[in-house]
Amino acid sequence: MENLNNNIIKNRSEILFLYDVTDANPNGDPLDENKPRIDPETDICIVTDVRLKRTCRDYWAEYKNLPVFILREISEDGKLMTKSDKFSKYNLSKEKLKDYIDIRLFGGTTTLKSKDEKRKSKSDEDSSEETGAITFTGPVQFKFGRSLHKVEYMLVKGTTVMPSGEGKDQGTFTECYILPYALIAFYGVVNENAALCQELPVTEEDVQLLLEALWCGTKNLISRSKFGQMPRLLVRVEYNQSGFYIGELDKLVKLISQKSDTAIRSPEDFQLDITRLVEKFTKYQDKIQKIEVAVDDSLSFVCEGKPVELKDALSFLVDRVKVLKFD
Repeated sequence: MENLNNNIIKNRSEILFLYDVTDANPNGDPLDENKPRIDPETDICIVTDVRLKRTCRDYWAEYKNLPVFILREISEDGKLMTKSDKFSKYNLSKEKLKDYIDIRLFGGTTTLKSKDEKRKSKSDEDSSEETGAITFTGPVQFKFGRSLHKVEYMLVKGTTVMPSGEGKDQGTFTECYILPYALIAFYGVVNENAALCQELPVTEEDVQLLLEALWCGTKNLISRSKFGQMPRLLVRVEYNQSGFYIGELDKLVKLISQKSDTAIRSPEDFQLDITRLVEKFTKYQDKIQKIEVAVDDSLSFVCEGKPVELKDALSFLVDRVKVLKFD
């Protein structure tokens, strides 16, 4: 990107994103029968940052028609393309990689040669060409998502109508692992210094596209294993100075319910306690430039033991709170 406009991000932002899963598998472990990832010590569900970034990439490519570098693509010979294959096919350079929104935001690493090219270079005694790689550390980083309550997975068994192979005249048994319900919290940081040091032209428009992808991308995960996920709360806090941020916003919210954790089945079964979150925002309100929020109507909040609307709880910030609308 050649035009580094005045809309390049200059200050730090934090993101808190909550979504829930109903009768689905948010992030199966391929090394463990594709079961949902669960911390054995706490019974808390875990979702990797890679899964969340995949949601964003798919949304940008499928719904916004934006250039995405790390995306499944098949070559002319029917094989899955590697990053180095794409680098060669599209005649990319380090600067051209910055045209891809996922590289600008999440970073990435790609070698400059495919495996075949590396082997050819090594076997060529006269070749002095170095392989090399390009690496960008993403300005946007998310921790692993964790459920705000204990969960238990369920094994669902069924049958298929079609036979599994030649000579068989009956369908086969199927099984999959799901979570009846989980409310998952992700925490992330938009690091303006990482963008600046690597000359990644991350703009405010990029950040807005990230927020949209988190919300709308999650809502549009319409596949057999992922269908049943809904965004519930999205908070972005932008500060008025470079480098400052509160940190770990996900630990400042708490799920409270009259039911046991594993009996929760919908937002109607709990309230979200935002007391500590509001306390932190109050303490550091002079450092807050603005707060952007998106809230699903089904979510109920409690602050200092009393039911509250989120906008009322943040009213002390006056005109610095903006409600995001994605519908």
